[in-house]
Amino acid sequence: MSRRQWLIVILGLLMMVAEGLDATIAAFVYPVIVKDWGTDLDAVTATVTLGILAMVVGGVAVGPLADRHGRKVITVTGIAVFGLATAGMGLTQGIGPLAGLRIVACLGLGAVLPGVMALVADWTPARRRGQMVALSFTGVTAGTTLGGVLSSALVSTLGWRTLLVVCGLAPLLLLPAVVRFVPESVSVLTGRGRPAADVRRALSEVVPDQDLSAVAVTRPALRKEPKPSLRVILARGIAPVTVLLWLCFFVGLGVVFVILSYLPLLTERMGLSSAQAGIAVALFGWGGLAGQLSVSFALKRFDRFRVLTALWGLSVLALVAAGLWAVQFAALLAAAFVLGFCLPAANAALQAIAAVAYPPSARATGMSWASSMGKVGPVVCGLLGGLMVKAGWTLGTVLLVLAVPVALCIVAALALQSRSRTPAPQPHPAPRPLATPATAERP
Repeated sequence: MSRRQWLIVILGLLMMVAEGLDATIAAFVYPVIVKDWGTDLDAVTATVTLGILAMVVGGVAVGPLADRHGRKVITVTGIAVFGLATAGMGLTQGIGPLAGLRIVACLGLGAVLPGVMALVADWTPARRRGQMVALSFTGVTAGTTLGGVLSSALVSTLGWRTLLVVCGLAPLLLLPAVVRFVPESVSVLTGRGRPAADVRRALSEVVPDQDLSAVAVTRPALRKEPKPSLRVILARGIAPVTVLLWLCFFVGLGVVFVILSYLPLLTERMGLSSAQAGIAVALFGWGGLAGQLSVSFALKRFDRFRVLTALWGLSVLALVAAGLWAVQFAALLAAAFVLGFCLPAANAALQAIAAVAYPPSARATGMSWASSMGKVGPVVCGLLGGLMVKAGWTLGTVLLVLAVPVALCIVAALALQSRSRTPAPQPHPAPRPLATPATAERP
């Protein structure tokens, strides 16, 4: 990898830190405005729900736009939108304007992740693509951790408004570097019909030490409008992969949300103190950061599907063990760290798998729709978790129930592995070139 390729990965990681930071600080702001403004809890719940739905809408909408009009411009726009809207939240005087700006910020957030992941995947070598995508995705967990630290430091001293302004303006500092050092994806440039010299110029900026004179820039023959990227990811041969990925994203993020949301309540219900509950949640968070960093290196050496299957297999064992021995605090702490290590790491591996599952012309759409399905998971699983808690289920019972969908994800990972080894059906029996979106062969 060249220095520019490493710089693109680092910028991707920092943009994911900004996303994790922005997604976390709101959770620390809501309790304060309830106290300061006397805001009704139903209004806060509605704001949170609408924000999640806005992220889903943003992700679903921008994927096809990024594939057609450019991933770089969508990413830059998303950062600017969520940064300015978050900073503006710190200047509001009521729940109405704050909720409106939060929805706008979440629309921008939904656009950033798939754009960043697609850019990182497009500009890294094929053999290291999964590793670099997973490494960039660790920024989300790092941002979540940083958000907790900043919230505890700023809310009590400078106030929640300062927290929002600082965390909103900080991502904007990345924009000049992104505009200057991250070129548009090759598949987008060739799809627009840009001259071969422009494509080679973009490649030379990223890999300056290689001879690009032999790079072949191919374009389709004259034809009708290119096939919409959404139809590509739902086409025969790719549709089963898409459905399996949606299932994995849905369950993976949903289970993590249930654990983080209800672990403190359930541990206190079984007699543990709030301090002990906080230790368990902290171990889950630190385990997540360690797991995502580790999986980015594991993906360089091992098959990505085996890594994903192993992580979910360990998660099932940890859930079952914690469900059976949750009454023992030491066992609960061990299970919290193992689950934190495995579940977020599995979600990072999913990002790497999605990055290589789709052709470059539809990569942003495939990743954005998968990520959006993952954001639906916390909504549905959160409601189901609330029903389990309301019904009086113990922590052990809830953890045992969560083991079932995670076990289903093991089956899905094995199915994805099987399909990756099966050649996609060709629509023409003769071995002749098909009209595909324009691509460029990179060294």
